[in-house]
Amino acid sequence: METKKQFFLECYQLGIIKFGKFTLKSGIESPFYVDLRPLASDPKILKHLANYLLEMLPLDNFDVICGVPYAALPMATAMSLESYIPLIIKRKEAKSYGTKKLIEGIYKKGQNCLLVEDVITSGKSLLETIPEIENEGITVSDIVVVLDRQQGGKEMLEEKGYNVHTLFNITEVCEMLSEENLLMDDEIARIKDFLEGNIVKFEKRTRKSYEEKNKETQHHISQKLINIAIAKKSNLIASADVLTTSELLSLAEKVGPNIVALKTHIDIITDFDYEKTIVPLLEIAKRHDFLLMEDRKFADIGNTQELQYSYGIYRISSWADLVTSQVIGGYAAMEYFLNSGIVAILGMSSKGTLTDNHYRNEAEKIAIEHPNIIGGVCQNEISDSLLLFTPGVNLATAGDGKGQQYNTPEHVFKNLHSDFIIVGRGIYKADDAEKASLEYKIAGWNAYLASL
Repeated sequence: METKKQFFLECYQLGIIKFGKFTLKSGIESPFYVDLRPLASDPKILKHLANYLLEMLPLDNFDVICGVPYAALPMATAMSLESYIPLIIKRKEAKSYGTKKLIEGIYKKGQNCLLVEDVITSGKSLLETIPEIENEGITVSDIVVVLDRQQGGKEMLEEKGYNVHTLFNITEVCEMLSEENLLMDDEIARIKDFLEGNIVKFEKRTRKSYEEKNKETQHHISQKLINIAIAKKSNLIASADVLTTSELLSLAEKVGPNIVALKTHIDIITDFDYEKTIVPLLEIAKRHDFLLMEDRKFADIGNTQELQYSYGIYRISSWADLVTSQVIGGYAAMEYFLNSGIVAILGMSSKGTLTDNHYRNEAEKIAIEHPNIIGGVCQNEISDSLLLFTPGVNLATAGDGKGQQYNTPEHVFKNLHSDFIIVGRGIYKADDAEKASLEYKIAGWNAYLASL
C-alpha cells in the first residue's frame, strides 16, 4: 500500500512546491512557494488526496462539504464524490444577477459544514470565508487543510474554537525531501529561519560571464564553443530541421557568419550521402567558424549508444563537435562519446513533458559529475558548472499551437542564466534566414550583456 511519504513525493513531482526566493502577496520574502493547483490535473492523485483527507475526519459530523475558492474546490469535489457528503460551492463574490447567491447548492439551516482549504498560512482567508457560510445558517466546526505553512494560521483558528486537521506541514515536507536528497541543507536552514521569524539570508546568484566559465571548464569542446561566442559576439545556435542536403548546406551558408553552432537532425535528411552532405558541411563550418551539434538525443545502454554514435551511415563521431543525449541510461552510458562534448537533455520545451522535477534533479547530478558532459538542455536554471542551452526561443510568438512553448532571449538570459539560445523555426522558416539569424544574434548577445 502506498505510504503517506510516497504519496507526497508523487505530488511533489507535479511541481507543487518550489524553493528559492519568492515574494508573497503580503510582501514578505519566502524561501519556498506552494501552489497545489496542479494536483487537480492528475485524477489519480486527486482521488488519493481526497481519501487521505477523509481518513483524518469524523465523517458522521458533517452534512455538507465546501472548498475555499478556488484552489480547494477540486479537492472538496473529489471528497464529496468519495464520501457521498453533498457539496456546496462558495463564490468569491455574489452574482450581480439572478439569485445573487454567495453560496450555491442544496443545504439547510442548522447543517454542519466541513471546510476544505489547500494551504493555510495566516488563516486570514478562512476567517473571511467562515462568516459568509455561517450567514446562511450553516455551522462550521472543522477545517481540513492539505499543507500547513506553519506561520500561525492553524493555531489562531484553533484558539477560536475550530478543529483544524492538516495532512502535511512544511517541516514534514522538508524532512521527506531531505531524505530523498531533493532539498539541500542550506535550503532547509533558510526555511527554518523563516519559520522561526529570523532574517532569511538569500544567496544572490549572479551569472558568470563567458570568460569566467572558460577559465573553469576543462573540456576542449566547451572551451572552443565559448571562444567562438566571444569572438563572434554571438550565443546563437540555429536548428537546421530541413529535409534535403541542398537545404541544409544553403541554410548553413546563410546563417554561418552569425552562429556559434548549427544543430542538425541528420537522420531526417532524405538524400543523405556522407561525401555530399557531411564533407561540404564541414567545409562551411570551418570557413564560417561554427561547430556542428547533432541533436541525436541518444537514449539507450552504453554499448548501443557507442554503435549509434560511431557506425552506420551517419558516422556521427567523425564530424559532430556536440551531441545531445538523454541521461536516462545513467552515468556509465555517457562514457562512449569520446570525440564530442555531450549536451545532456535535462528538460524539454514541449507542453506536458515528463521531464519533471525529480528527473531534472537526478539528471543534473550526473551531468555535473560526468567529465564528458559540458552542459544541459533545459527550460530551468541549472548549475553554473554546466553550460545551459535553452531551446524554444522565439522573438515573434509565445507558442506554435502544437505544444511548443517559446521564450524570449531576455527571459532566458536574465531569469534562467542561459548560455546559448537554440532557435529553429524563427530562422529556417523565415523569408530571409540570413537576416533572421542576424536579428537573433544581436538580440541574444544584448540579452546576455544585460544579464551580467
